[in-house]
Amino acid sequence: MTNTKIPLAGVIGSPIAHSKSPQLHSHWLKTYGLQGHYIPIHVESDDLGDVVRTLAKMGFVGANITVPHKEKVMEIADLVTDRAILIGAANTLIFRKDGKIHADNTDGYGFIQNLKQNAPGWDPKSGPAAVFGAGGAARAVVAALLDVGVPEVLISNRTRVRADALKTDFGKRLRVFDWVKAGNMLDEASLVVNTTSLGMMGKPPLRVPLDGLNKNALVTDLVYAPLKTRLLLEAEEMGCKTVDGLGMLLHQAVPAFERWFGVRPEVDSATRAAALR
Repeated sequence: MTNTKIPLAGVIGSPIAHSKSPQLHSHWLKTYGLQGHYIPIHVESDDLGDVVRTLAKMGFVGANITVPHKEKVMEIADLVTDRAILIGAANTLIFRKDGKIHADNTDGYGFIQNLKQNAPGWDPKSGPAAVFGAGGAARAVVAALLDVGVPEVLISNRTRVRADALKTDFGKRLRVFDWVKAGNMLDEASLVVNTTSLGMMGKPPLRVPLDGLNKNALVTDLVYAPLKTRLLLEAEEMGCKTVDGLGMLLHQAVPAFERWFGVRPEVDSATRAAALR
């Protein structure tokens, strides 16, 4: 018999049955021979505070947070990182030994690491980035792009006021385009990013004309169901290098897994296969 506690972690959302995170973290636990469990936890918004505080008392070392709780969970945490405050959302909780709940956001880290792994020739300083969308994912992407030295971020959203809010928060290196003129951003862009749900299975397609797309531009889509969205397929036909969105999901999980289970996992072909299983 041993008194050693088996560390527990999970992902909290509503809905949550679709999440790939349990199979991803379970793959890493098995690969590295670690004790621990990672489970999906369906939680309604009204119960979020009670559940999070209870998990911390139940042997959980942390949790991922997904839609629709990424903003609200910041009010529950005792400590919030600067990047989570800047983005306005948290996707990772660490339940510390001193009883404090620590909130962080690793989405931007996951986005940049995905590009570094799958498009190693991309130079952030090579030119502006064009970003479709202005929601929570866009905020994480914009913060990460500015941090790695992208000179300017061109942004367009179906509701312009949200794009204007990003410019207010992130400053003069952002330039806003009306949604009907979103295609005009592509003339200057060396990186194109879709952060919206447009193009996802069950959602309308992203109907932005790609005529002005430079064949030397890198194009990436945060949508990973399907892996090859219409945006990526059309960009490939025009000669562009493309990166799918699955890698962002995999890489954003790395720092959380390391904090919870003490080993920094590698994102490799076996990791991708486990997430797609």
